[in-house]
Amino acid sequence: MKWDETETLVTRTGFRFFLRPVTRRDEETLAELFRQVSAEDLRFRFLSGGRELSQERFAELLSDPRARHTSFLAFDERREVIASATLKGDADGEQCEVAIMIRAASKGRGVGWTLLDYLVGYAINAGYATMLSIEDRENHESIMLQRQMGFATEPVPDEPSLVRVRRRLR
Repeated sequence: MKWDETETLVTRTGFRFFLRPVTRRDEETLAELFRQVSAEDLRFRFLSGGRELSQERFAELLSDPRARHTSFLAFDERREVIASATLKGDADGEQCEVAIMIRAASKGRGVGWTLLDYLVGYAINAGYATMLSIEDRENHESIMLQRQMGFATEPVPDEPSLVRVRRRLR
């Protein structure tokens, strides 16, 4: 995908949405998304509490191809932001970490499944061998979705409230 392109994705339920890479101009769009997600979803996404995101958190969400870090924004047909998805790779290009957050009103339409499927394909095309995420054990919905897509779970040493979810890509 070219940096300035928007891609159309369709979920298994027929919901159509648009995906494009995050740019430096998207700080307010990201802030709007975070105002529309539940406190629990923010906790699951960042593994910490609080409704406000620091400048460091926003910086983490901006794409930086040199750092093998790509973030995407998803929009509905009214061009309202509905989700964010981030893929961050290691320096060797062997492993990447994925994180997805969906606006509360957009859940239940297959957006999470479709975004994760898209990111798996993106990671494979980028040459990664493994994709993983770190999840709060209470994030049952996300863990179940990832298991359905071929991810395996394992404990995180010394972190009983977390689980590592991993999928081999090659």
